[in-house]
Amino acid sequence: MYGRWLRNSFIYLLILVAIVAIVFTLLPGGSSTVDRPLTEFIAEAKAGNIENVDVDGTTLKYTLQNEEQTYKAKMEEGDTARQVLQDAGIQPEDFPPIKIKERNFWSNVPGLLINFLPIIFIVAILFFFLRQAQGGNSQAMNFGKSKARMFSGTRPSVTFLDVAGVDEAKEELGEVVEFLKFPEKFAALGARIPKGVLLVGAPGTGKTLLAKAVAGEAGVPFFSISGSEFVEMFVGVGASRVRDLFDQAKRNSPCIVFIDEIDAVGRHRGSGLGGSHDEREQTLNQILVEMDGFDTSTNVIIVAATNRPDILDPALLRPGRFDRQVILDRPDIKGRKAILEVHAKGKPLDASVNLHTMAKQTPGFSGADLANLVNEACILAARRGKKKVTMPEFDEAVDRVIAGPERKSRVISQKERELIANHEAGHALVGYLLPNADPPYKISIVSRGLAGGFTRFLPEEDRHLYTKTQFQGMLAATLGGIVAEQTVFGESTTGPQDDLEKATRLARQMVTQWGMSERLGPRTFGRKEEMIFLGREISEQRNYSEKVAEEIDDEVRKIIEQAYKTASDLLTKHRDKLDQIVRFLLEEETIEGEALQAILKAEPGKESEELLKAGEKPKKDDAADASPEKPPVKPPQPGLAWEAQSRLNRDRGA
Repeated sequence: MYGRWLRNSFIYLLILVAIVAIVFTLLPGGSSTVDRPLTEFIAEAKAGNIENVDVDGTTLKYTLQNEEQTYKAKMEEGDTARQVLQDAGIQPEDFPPIKIKERNFWSNVPGLLINFLPIIFIVAILFFFLRQAQGGNSQAMNFGKSKARMFSGTRPSVTFLDVAGVDEAKEELGEVVEFLKFPEKFAALGARIPKGVLLVGAPGTGKTLLAKAVAGEAGVPFFSISGSEFVEMFVGVGASRVRDLFDQAKRNSPCIVFIDEIDAVGRHRGSGLGGSHDEREQTLNQILVEMDGFDTSTNVIIVAATNRPDILDPALLRPGRFDRQVILDRPDIKGRKAILEVHAKGKPLDASVNLHTMAKQTPGFSGADLANLVNEACILAARRGKKKVTMPEFDEAVDRVIAGPERKSRVISQKERELIANHEAGHALVGYLLPNADPPYKISIVSRGLAGGFTRFLPEEDRHLYTKTQFQGMLAATLGGIVAEQTVFGESTTGPQDDLEKATRLARQMVTQWGMSERLGPRTFGRKEEMIFLGREISEQRNYSEKVAEEIDDEVRKIIEQAYKTASDLLTKHRDKLDQIVRFLLEEETIEGEALQAILKAEPGKESEELLKAGEKPKKDDAADASPEKPPVKPPQPGLAWEAQSRLNRDRGA
């Protein structure tokens, strides 16, 4: 940065000096010089009319007495200044105004510079603009060059030890590391080195981190570029950058080229508005050609990442290009604990911190969410002036990641506090009383984000498959808030809007996607239509009649009404318990863990002080009580059933 500043300053100074010199050269002087023969100078000198003489090399400049005009006389070749003055009868020692400058090379330099100033000025201007074009923001001279960033493999910053929760993906990519390290081992058996590996997973599941870990393990150069960096407004620039990227990769073979968000250039061809997008499609064509043109002896592996494999062009996914697809899913409880251990490494954690408990509290969290969770806990501990990070900071960090920071300054009337307390108590009590619903872990009436309060549930185990009775329990717990409002106050508020939306969507998918309607049977209804270039659903094509549509609506209404009735019956029967939870919430604002379990299990007549003491028992080591690990179950394709629990847990609130 300093060298660039110094170079630019020198260029600016050179241009300024050239402009000033040219101006002084072109501007006329105060008086003009008149040429005269040397004989006239000698005659004037003999007549005694010379006032002063200035000798510069072979030129005599003189003025006459009582005149301001300057005259110039040129000496003959071979004459010297002293000889000419002596011929004119002038002795330099006796005539002080005479100035004699001997002729040499350095005396001619200023004149030469003045003569060449226009050329110097033009060259400086051209040099300046060329440097700006190459090093400035426009990158005019490097327009077709690749913008990939190269990381040396000699000092790996990330290895497989820094990646957790994706054991199967690490095993798959471990073979890629062996391909790069020991290619002869596979070549001896006639095996072909894979050209491309496609990492598929939701945002935050560690695709970029895993690609860096592969390069770190293999100890080879790592080129990183985003798919959007290929595309410019000028057609052909992206293809040129692809060619340059692959040329660099071949020169640094063996190496890894990582293309993040490849769907930016790899979308299905002919799917843009108006039929196509020339620049993107030419870039994709060049990628396809370069991957086909790899020499079998060139150890260059392309690792690409996307969270939308469904919109990629089929030509990218065929064998011979991206030979392997590695799926990165959200981690289970074991993976979440391993990820928390990786991010907690080197941080001063208190002995009370139980990462297994934190893993149980965070279903549906991705690796990025868990990294943010640990960072938030450390920030909270520093803000509170603690030397170590304790369990309360981790509990608070979970709430901050899910719902945002607390808004204790928000002014809420006593009436609204009672409404929010009854709403959240209704969620928790219904969830506790239903055997197929997740047990509540924390209730708070402190406003967070856009929610006036929230209830967080802690599932006993990770689920990949759901039953109809589990969905019915979820729906009843979701509607427990609005039922509690109507049971206590006789009417509902605008608070349960989000609950109603989630319950309606879940009930409709139970009927139309999962065949959980006894009346309509095990069928699916409707086909989602989406535009590939948008990557989202824009409509649903009906493949059923209007009569069936009415039946679907009736079944959805029946499911919701049944869940509403279940919640209403439970809250009516256990009204004393509901009031007890509400009283405690109005006093303490937040209740969680064993204190919440003590209240839910206690008799309705107990006072808050007794319940608080009951909740102060030392916590058990959840890791010791954890059920034995079960073999992992391969999850189905992502859908609402796959994420229903995490979405309901993370988004539920008044």
